[in-house]
Amino acid sequence: MPDLTHFDDHGASRMVDTSEKPETLREARASGLVRMAPATLALIRDKKLSKGDVLEVARLAGIMAAKRTGELIPLCHPLPITSAAVDFAFEGDDLLRIEATVRVFGRTGVEMEALTAVSVAALTVYDMCKAVDRVMSVERIRLEEKSGGRSGAFRRDG
Repeated sequence: MPDLTHFDDHGASRMVDTSEKPETLREARASGLVRMAPATLALIRDKKLSKGDVLEVARLAGIMAAKRTGELIPLCHPLPITSAAVDFAFEGDDLLRIEATVRVFGRTGVEMEALTAVSVAALTVYDMCKAVDRVMSVERIRLEEKSGGRSGAFRRDG
């Protein structure tokens, strides 16, 4: 298992120095789920919630969050993201799948940006729907794949 890079030899927190790393195209894809009552999912799908189009608001929130990850996670580098996309899929009658893909041409990866985009999009769905469904749950936020950089490609099995 590789060493933790956000700590120096004395155990103090530090931002990783990426100045010697080459710039490469880096991409990450993350996903998460929002489980809800079937009636809530129908309201989202049919755009019948009084607050508006839940998925479009959540999409914008996720993209905005990806761009601001360096301000939210203490040791993340602020990155000049070149692309951020948030997509949704209805799975069954009670599950919304959220997927974010983020790209950058840079010296460090965008895994945290993709994970942050999914997280904030899911929280936005919750916020917009909580008046009709307080039992919703945000589940299984995880990195699905990443490419670029020294550590190479990663793809989750299954």
